[in-house]
Amino acid sequence: MNRTSLPIYLILFIFLGGMLHAQTRQPVDYVNPLIDTHKSRWFYFSSASRPFGMVNLSPDTNVKGSWESGYLYDSTTVRCFSHVHAWQMSGVPVMPTTGEMRGHLGMDATQSPFSHDTEEVAPGYHKLHLDRYDVDVELTSTTRVGLHKYRFNDNRERHLIFDTGAFLAHDSTDYSMVRRVSPTELEGYVIMGRTHRRPKPVKLYFYAQTSAAATDFGGWRKGAVETLTTDSIAGKDVGAYLTFDPGLRDLQLKVALSYTSPANARANMAAELDHWDFARVRRESREQWNDMLSRIEVVGGTEERHVKFYTDLWHALLGRRIVSDVDGSYLDNTGPAPRARKASNGFPHYNFDAWWGSHWSLNQLWSLAYPEIMDGFCNTMVDMYKNGGLIPRGPSGGNYTYVMIGDPAVSFFAAALNKGIDSYDVKAAYEGLRKNAFVGGIRDHAGYEHRTPAFGGGMQYYEERGYVPEGIPGPGGHRDGASMTLEYAYQDWCLAQIAQLLGKEDDYTFFMERSQNYRNIWNPATGFMHPREMDGSWIEDFAPVVEDFNARGFCEANSAIYTHYVPHDIPGLMDLFGGRENYLDSLNGSFEKAQADWLKAADKVHAANWVDYGNQPGTGMAHLFNLAGAPHLSQKWVREIKNAYGETTPHGGYHGDEDQGQMGALGVLMAIGLFSVDGSAAAEPTYEITTPVFKEVTVHLDSSYYPAERFTIRVEGEPETELYIQSTELDGEEWESVRLPFERVMRGGELLIRVGEEPDFDWGH
Repeated sequence: MNRTSLPIYLILFIFLGGMLHAQTRQPVDYVNPLIDTHKSRWFYFSSASRPFGMVNLSPDTNVKGSWESGYLYDSTTVRCFSHVHAWQMSGVPVMPTTGEMRGHLGMDATQSPFSHDTEEVAPGYHKLHLDRYDVDVELTSTTRVGLHKYRFNDNRERHLIFDTGAFLAHDSTDYSMVRRVSPTELEGYVIMGRTHRRPKPVKLYFYAQTSAAATDFGGWRKGAVETLTTDSIAGKDVGAYLTFDPGLRDLQLKVALSYTSPANARANMAAELDHWDFARVRRESREQWNDMLSRIEVVGGTEERHVKFYTDLWHALLGRRIVSDVDGSYLDNTGPAPRARKASNGFPHYNFDAWWGSHWSLNQLWSLAYPEIMDGFCNTMVDMYKNGGLIPRGPSGGNYTYVMIGDPAVSFFAAALNKGIDSYDVKAAYEGLRKNAFVGGIRDHAGYEHRTPAFGGGMQYYEERGYVPEGIPGPGGHRDGASMTLEYAYQDWCLAQIAQLLGKEDDYTFFMERSQNYRNIWNPATGFMHPREMDGSWIEDFAPVVEDFNARGFCEANSAIYTHYVPHDIPGLMDLFGGRENYLDSLNGSFEKAQADWLKAADKVHAANWVDYGNQPGTGMAHLFNLAGAPHLSQKWVREIKNAYGETTPHGGYHGDEDQGQMGALGVLMAIGLFSVDGSAAAEPTYEITTPVFKEVTVHLDSSYYPAERFTIRVEGEPETELYIQSTELDGEEWESVRLPFERVMRGGELLIRVGEEPDFDWGH
């Protein structure tokens, strides 16, 4: 071998190595948990977590507030590593320190700088270095047990700080207890104080083990170290610490959780983590994530598309939390006193934020690729109906939160039932959903209206007048009559679809008629959905777009957006506009006006733009063209939105409220080219087709629910640059409709999409 040939061989070696790496790269490898973490919400970021894990272990740089809290990328210090990042719940912060024990002085006194240069983050794993203490930290978890691995690099005394009484996220901790069981064991509990959204306290139990024996145990109360006469400390504003020998180099910590009992916390650890093999747990977490993410496999497309796609999918499987133990026990907090119950049918019990807007995201994605997850959430809601009398729209700590408005659970159940996802008490589900659709049901609770009987949801007006006016008296947030009217009308239609499936013809007719109530707030004089005063008159201070969080009458949006919120009857909406052409002009005009600054409505100024994809109410708008006879415009605007929200940096990617996977699920649907304007809730559910961003998409179907193994979408052409659909084939036969029946999807097969650079004005019209 001569010297001049060496670079050629090296180049070839590098090239082949890169090819091999590309071929072996798995879906989990594309996930970037740091996307848009500069302005996180408490439950947004959870690195060391399993899918829907009870434990959501990660570093906390900011610990106060439901928003801009948890892990914030631009923050420079770590205050603790806590185990619960959930909807209105938090708990069990731990911090390793060296030198003088300062835990009693609070997290500001014990925080440590860290650098992203020494950080590694992946699904199920987080690693960083605490500069102040010269400690390497690694985190991973099972579903219910957090596993910490510390390497101490100096010769000072080592401590583990359990600041159980600290203010963490949403509100103060009412009470906590920590007890030393042995030199390697702690147990205890924290009582999270009630919040504006979660009206009752919640008790969280924990059981902890260390891999080495502690030399000392101590505690503090109200900022002062306390001389303990027993092996425990309890009360308000208390915490505890373990001290270890200065010569100790490596230490591991396991923390198991339970919302029902200390015995169940121990049982969760015994069942899930009876060893100290950190590498094994990390590997198993990675494998579980990869199995879940591999339900949808994509080929072709740019690196950035892959990263955003699988990060979106990761979010869709992350934010909502399992809260039941390995034996199925969960906390029921709907009655006068909390009690433990057993979850139904072998499914986990879940804690989650509202389904508000999920008909355009999670409902469609989960029912396609994760039907067992949908079954589990349906079981949770039916259990809560049997326990507390209402199907929830966002439970926390075993209780109702009345988050947002309406009854969005009905679209979730409709999408499930009409796709055959029904491993729960269907009779009870319908009974609860029907109850919610009248006075006294959950619709009657305005946002966070916890008193009984509720009134702020305006169902008395809706039943009597066919719309909800402005100015409803009493407590509760989001008392926005125009939004309520539109959402109730859609929810009535969803309930009618379930009634039809169950053979309840009278209910079907009744709710279908009531689903037309959206017409009652259409004002032909303004050409918009227009809120009405208590006396029935149109509000005078009306504008379709305003520079605010929400416009009067509209929940976190404005009339420009909510005017199109008739997902169940687009032909009827077009009639109000005076026909299809007028409607298309108005809708397309909204997108053209919004195009100058897609992100104008981001950062919670949701009423400030004509289109807003940073929040739920408008996230079906780009697909409306499919049903209005202009699918090429859906193809155009879906891609524009996809690009506007396609960043993969810590400072962009969602630009709004990524509510526990909703925006991630929406991103997945846009990327694979399937979407359903009516939320896939129809008695005969369909998807509508747009252009995928990948050359090939394979959805692996669950054989327990659907007869086929997979459904494949293949693109002929270059979807990144050739945006417009020219023709389609379904299983080798020409397919001219923009609608794709779900019945054809679940039977498997292939959809072939041919694309080009210019619109085809004939296809799909």
